[in-house]
Amino acid sequence: MIRLAELKLPLDHPEHALPALIHSTLKISPEELKGFSVYKRSYDARKQKLLLVYIVDVELHSAQLEARLLAKFATNSHIRPAPDMVYHLVARVKEAPAIRPVVIGFGPCGIFAAMMLAQMGFKPIVIERGKPVRERTKDTWGLWRKRVLHTESNVQFGEGGAGTFSDGKLWSQIKDPRFLGRKVMTEFVKAGAPEEILLVSKPHIGTFRLVKVVENMREQIIAMGGEIRFQQRVSDFHIENGHIRGLTIENFQDGSHYELRADHVVLALGHSSRDTFARLHERGVYMEAKPFSVGFRIEHPQGLIDRARLGQHAGHPLLGAADYKLVHHAANGRSVYSFCMCPGGTVVAATSEENRVVTNGMSQYSRNERNANAGIVVGISPADYPGGPLAGIAFQRTLESNAFVMGGSNYEAPGQLVGDFIAGKASTELGSVEPSYKPGVRMTDLAEALPEYAITAMREALPAFGKKIKGFDMHDAVLTGVETRTSSPLRITRGDDFQSLNVKGLYPAGEGASYAGGILSAGVDGIEVAEAVARSLTATTLT
Repeated sequence: MIRLAELKLPLDHPEHALPALIHSTLKISPEELKGFSVYKRSYDARKQKLLLVYIVDVELHSAQLEARLLAKFATNSHIRPAPDMVYHLVARVKEAPAIRPVVIGFGPCGIFAAMMLAQMGFKPIVIERGKPVRERTKDTWGLWRKRVLHTESNVQFGEGGAGTFSDGKLWSQIKDPRFLGRKVMTEFVKAGAPEEILLVSKPHIGTFRLVKVVENMREQIIAMGGEIRFQQRVSDFHIENGHIRGLTIENFQDGSHYELRADHVVLALGHSSRDTFARLHERGVYMEAKPFSVGFRIEHPQGLIDRARLGQHAGHPLLGAADYKLVHHAANGRSVYSFCMCPGGTVVAATSEENRVVTNGMSQYSRNERNANAGIVVGISPADYPGGPLAGIAFQRTLESNAFVMGGSNYEAPGQLVGDFIAGKASTELGSVEPSYKPGVRMTDLAEALPEYAITAMREALPAFGKKIKGFDMHDAVLTGVETRTSSPLRITRGDDFQSLNVKGLYPAGEGASYAGGILSAGVDGIEVAEAVARSLTATTLT
């Protein structure tokens, strides 16, 4: 197979244009081409004429011809042998060990860690503090519609993790030489995700579709001998001589506690498991504070973003709702950037703790809501919140509690028009942009919602963003606060063997441990950690 990159065609090209371009690029006849598959499709909008850009894998009728062509185009970086993207299990056992591996958390990282361990025959036990995804969805709507927060079943906690209530983005900038991202995508498609995610450059699933996909993946794990225990939280870790030996589990359904023997534990916690972070810290598990970001959500009419990004092609069905990625380095040394952009989506209430307000963004697969939204966030570092590994959590809580009060102490979020924010005056009423956050938005002055350095940097950045995307700094665009959970505020550091630096058998993984940032990278990390667990288990068995 030969992989061809940078094949460019007009947006509305006829079907025969792509094979014709393959023929002309390789200088072969139609008869010599056995077939091809599209590996990736993106678009190039940098010039006035928008072009589709393809990467394709080509199969020829003759192996000898393939060898000759690869030799002929050896200096062409866009013509290379197609890589082997097939995933191969690192182990396969006939019987699960007597002490089965445990996965804590059933978000993207936990799902893929459990899936891989199940496929290898280890029959993992998954402990998830939240509810199954459909019950969890009802509880989440309870906050959005009725202002009733379920602290163990919400946007952050429950089957599918925080990524379930997001745009369902499935791309990442991680290095992936083994194509583990492809394994993640393939498993999603196997579980019911649209096959399109395998070829578009920025694939997404969306919340409603993710619900069914997550359910199907759960059933696959169970069918292979895995076990999922919902509404159960790890309340303690038993560590002996630098090795994890067991867990104390609290069952929320009946209030009971029990002990679970475990010597291989995957910590796929997610970035909001604050009580679990605290218990790990109490037990001496090595962790350290790390940088993260805080800010607001911004909303514009999606049509404004489409026109600014796609011009005359705005609204084309093949392109869908336009997105953006922005960054500005402010004069005070702070970086301001867009985060988790959700085309045609909504801003959602994402707190997991009472009397706090947290915002996040979400889109459905169709991305057809009226507004575009994104986090506009400012980078901060441990120097901004000194005090040890848990200081970032305290910093987040302070901002979230303040936002709760600013919003009226009823889970409404504080908001402000962009024009008023830049001018430094409070907003008293909405303009042409209707915010999507539920339970509601209370207009105020967001200058009190974040530290002064963050407000100053954002006031400088928004007009700069308006020069890159016309209308981005429009007066009536809406800012909603606060966005605090961009990433984990700490890192549970691990070594090259994927285990905690000072507790053997404990495998920090995913977003909560700061080894991922999104669904795809969390899934990839779950695979790699599961492989490390499998290697340890099989080595133990052999010795």
